[in-house]
Amino acid sequence: MAQQDSGIEIGAFFAGVLIGGLVGAAVALLIAPQSGEETRKQLSKTGEEFRDRAQDIIEDARERAEATVADSRRRAERIIEEARTRAQAITEEARERIEKAAEEARAKGEKAAPETEAPAPSEG
Repeated sequence: MAQQDSGIEIGAFFAGVLIGGLVGAAVALLIAPQSGEETRKQLSKTGEEFRDRAQDIIEDARERAEATVADSRRRAERIIEEARTRAQAITEEARERIEKAAEEARAKGEKAAPETEAPAPSEG
């Protein structure tokens, strides 16, 4: 989540830089002493350059987001696998303890059974 917030902050920063650059370039072109046609060409050229830069920034941000998602997915899969392994170990340990307790109970039952059996009264 922290990486996601950081990515948003970086994107906002670059958006601010891009907008500031556009405004600065537009003001500089409008103040510069040149003809209207030259100014329009210059504005168009600068706009295209900033559009290209923006596309590069967006593509970079998309690639980083995809990498973050892929990394998060790998981490989640690893955590799930570790949990599954631990659950299997706990289940096996519980099964062994139950079997051991059952064997001990059987042994005690067999040991106690001959002691509790009374001789049958004889008829006669």
